[in-house]
Amino acid sequence: MGSAGPPLLVGVDEAGRGAWIGPLVVGAVAVRPEEVERLREAGARDSKLLTPLKREEVYARLGTLARLGSIEIPPGEIDRHVRQGKLNELEARAFGEVVRPFAPARVHVDACDTDPRRFGRRVAHHAGRGLTVVARHHADRDDPVVGAASIVAKVRRDRAIRELAERLGAELGSGYPSDRRTVDFVRGLLRPGAVPPDWLRLSWRTTQRVITARPARSLDRFGP
Repeated sequence: MGSAGPPLLVGVDEAGRGAWIGPLVVGAVAVRPEEVERLREAGARDSKLLTPLKREEVYARLGTLARLGSIEIPPGEIDRHVRQGKLNELEARAFGEVVRPFAPARVHVDACDTDPRRFGRRVAHHAGRGLTVVARHHADRDDPVVGAASIVAKVRRDRAIRELAERLGAELGSGYPSDRRTVDFVRGLLRPGAVPPDWLRLSWRTTQRVITARPARSLDRFGP
């Protein structure tokens, strides 16, 4: 899809906010407003409702219907912002940056903040232009453009995790601390005296539990 013609409608969402391993990926989809229904027909919806194989299939269709974009935020940058209590601001900045190339008329985003309007204002600020930003909770479920963006973010994050697993020659699982394969791999890696790798989020409580608990105890709470 070219850039000529009427202004685009952009949807933005993220994948990997709560992950333990790998990047947080912000995905964007830009489409002409009159073609939104085609995204729905192509299968655009909340990526969590689709299997990995189905997400890849829909992702391939999206590339023929819309312009796609994404930004990867590495674990080190996530850690710095978590320690400062600024994870939401980091995401708002990335949301704003990912929409800039599209020069959209309107942006719909899945709000990462408990206050959607506040998050929308921060995204608009970082976008650097007088955009209308509509931020809502569960927008990936209710809006096909945001749902499409959630698929872009999830597919590109999953690919990043697969690439990391291939580089390490290991089974990493999904990269989330709720995944037993991920937990077992990290427990084995973080032996006493081991230097934590740069692809692991060190600011997560889960990391500190694994480092300090010998033997590791049950991980009943996860996240930053």
